[in-house]
Amino acid sequence: MDHVVYTDAQADELSNILSGVKTMIIRGAAGRKMPYGRVDPGDWLYLIENDGSGLVKAQTQVKAVLNSPKMTADESVALVERHRQQLQLTAAQHKRWAGKRYLVLIEIQGAEEIAPFGIDKSHYGNMDDWLPVGAIETVRLGG
Repeated sequence: MDHVVYTDAQADELSNILSGVKTMIIRGAAGRKMPYGRVDPGDWLYLIENDGSGLVKAQTQVKAVLNSPKMTADESVALVERHRQQLQLTAAQHKRWAGKRYLVLIEIQGAEEIAPFGIDKSHYGNMDDWLPVGAIETVRLGG
């Protein structure tokens, strides 16, 4: 399965992934929402910055996934702290994710820049920061 994943431009998340400093992506919510239970080792993530450019600029492969059970705020913070080195979260990102009832921690490998391309988001009415696209070629524009 391929996924289009938005990265935090303000936190320079894409650069940190490409340099190998950041080796884990986090998502979380009060409920089990995307990508909870929908990402598997071997899946490909196509990375796009949330800066309005709309261009996929890199790809990486999923090495391992942790879908947390329902947690208390303290358990959630402790889980984030255990993975602090891999996550490389800014203070704002830490505040956003730590404490959520459900967390998805996605360990990645082999991140590389690719020739930028746009995607067709017309089938995704509720724009989220994680789009499970099946095969990237089905949403790739101009290429």
